[in-house]
Amino acid sequence: MASEQAFLQAHRYQLDVDVRGDGPALLLAHGAGGGIEGNFGLVLDDLGRDHTTIGPSYPGVGRTPLPDAPLDLDALADAVVASAVDSGHERFAVIGESLGSAVAVRAATRHPERVTALVLTAGFAAPDPVLGGAAQLLAALGKVGEWRAVARLALLSCLSERQLTAMSPQDVEVAVDGVLAAMPAGMLAHFELITRLDVRDDLGHVRVPTLVAVPTGDRLVLPDSPRRLAAGIPGATTVEIPGGAHVLDEADRAVWLGHVRRFLVETAS
Repeated sequence: MASEQAFLQAHRYQLDVDVRGDGPALLLAHGAGGGIEGNFGLVLDDLGRDHTTIGPSYPGVGRTPLPDAPLDLDALADAVVASAVDSGHERFAVIGESLGSAVAVRAATRHPERVTALVLTAGFAAPDPVLGGAAQLLAALGKVGEWRAVARLALLSCLSERQLTAMSPQDVEVAVDGVLAAMPAGMLAHFELITRLDVRDDLGHVRVPTLVAVPTGDRLVLPDSPRRLAAGIPGATTVEIPGGAHVLDEADRAVWLGHVRRFLVETAS
């Protein structure tokens, strides 16, 4: 244990961490260009009623500085694990969303003595053509300073067809304003990491109960990507969120929460 702690101290990013609640620990791994509040804000209070939620912010999000070098998945997974250990929790379930699903898988294979279960939502082991293309396009737009176009692409990719058809052009522009205002400094670094990411070889080495949630209306990570993720993890359970977008709205997040709560009870017994 001492050698592992020394490793975590020596090789991690310095992540800002949001810790709430009391009870068994849930370590949260957010998506690219997101954050703990943006990804999990709708369920933090509920989960915090009987769990301790540990929410580290990736480099370039909130008060976590963005390093000069490109992000490294191993270092990011180690830093996320270290945030829980430093908060006083030796073992914990990890809940990952989108990019956070790959972070969670790598955390489980690098630190199997700490991770007790995985919940993976809108996840992928490697970027499919849609996600890979979107990541490349976001990077290209960002490099030439087209930040409103970055925000527009991010918004339109993360909404479902049902949500988009309900919006007027004015609604879209207001929503783009909101995304532009909320975009973290590290967004492009996160998507650049996605273009290099591949945890397919990790999947067969995951040895903890795993729940994979598939939003079937996801237009950024196509639904077959989380299905393939589940197929590669021994014993993984798949649940579908019918019509759910890449970023779940309040109604779909409530469905997600029901599945996750049942899974956490089952894995704790």
